[in-house]
Amino acid sequence: MRQRALAVMQGIQPDRLPIITRLETWYKSHLRTGTLPDEFQGISLSELHESINVGRLEFIVPFAYLLRGVEINVWFNGELIIHDNEPILENFPGLWDFVPTNRAGTTITELVTPVGRLRLMHMLVEENVLTGTDPYLKEHLIKDEADFKTVEYILERLDWVPRYVDYSAEQTLLGENAFVVPLLLRIPFQQVLLEYLGETALFYGLYDRPKQIRRLLELLDQQMLELLNQLRELDAPYVEFPDNLHGSMTNPKLFREYCLPAYQKYTQILHTQGKKVGSHTDGNVKPLLGLLAESGLDVCESFSPYPLTECRFEEAWAAWKSGPVIWGGIPSPILEEGTRPDEFTAYMDGLFAKIDRPLILGVVDLFMRHNSIERARYIAQELENKRWQFQKASVPA
Repeated sequence: MRQRALAVMQGIQPDRLPIITRLETWYKSHLRTGTLPDEFQGISLSELHESINVGRLEFIVPFAYLLRGVEINVWFNGELIIHDNEPILENFPGLWDFVPTNRAGTTITELVTPVGRLRLMHMLVEENVLTGTDPYLKEHLIKDEADFKTVEYILERLDWVPRYVDYSAEQTLLGENAFVVPLLLRIPFQQVLLEYLGETALFYGLYDRPKQIRRLLELLDQQMLELLNQLRELDAPYVEFPDNLHGSMTNPKLFREYCLPAYQKYTQILHTQGKKVGSHTDGNVKPLLGLLAESGLDVCESFSPYPLTECRFEEAWAAWKSGPVIWGGIPSPILEEGTRPDEFTAYMDGLFAKIDRPLILGVVDLFMRHNSIERARYIAQELENKRWQFQKASVPA
């Protein structure tokens, strides 16, 4: 599956279209609730993928952050579980590293510096535990004027810790039925929107605190350029921004001003390194279709069409004739019991009929607990039986 996906990214027709997706949430949830079907008892996640002939999508962060001059404290349900000085973290500013995901509760993370303190809060309810889904970010890092200075202090002293060997080892371990994707940072605007301030605070901040927002974006741009320079040593054919784009929050005006120039600059750097570049675009991208075509991105991963969003597959398919490549395209609701079998097969037949160039199929955004594993097997079997003959490459090699 990995080699087929790489062929698609290079504009080469593979022997058959690949389907590569994430079954981890489905697998983890059924393990925790004791409802894993007999057929899959005692097998690993990779063996589950292989048994239904679906490639495994795995994300990995190939670097870590050394936060110099920072003390970290983490409380879970009021109990101090972590205390460290100058920590090495895999996720900053998301700070997922120490959030327990197997127990319901509230995790509070505090960063202490000589110029101020920052606090982040994640919440996980019992349903998240049983369904294998992620905690909810309830409190962002920046809440008032002083927090901007504290963030600046951290960013100006942050160091990179390469973990390239972890990426290579994971791809070797999982094999060619898996595609291990090295994740970059979110682009600066998406970091500020989703991690540092949150949606409402950012929209007010663009008008009330333009200097502070602009300074933060500049620092994050410098950080990104330093990271991309470091990544010259990462031997990977494809990397991805975990941006979670949604055209209603990052609307066309904001995208054109803050995101389009960033994508064009960053993809140019990565292309000179011989890397293909994607973005995690699991929201409604209908307002952004034309702009994404100009972005320099090679792939829109986790593209989520109607009925998950208002963007229909054929709209993106027409807008992205010269790229980016679609990775995704199968909305998870059609794999639910609420969608009748005849509606499901009609949807898939209609999707297959539209395909006239290579793409990478996947169930988006996640293959959930209530999705049918048999329908995923059906799609894989249909792909095995079908042979497309495309007249030209999907993207420039």
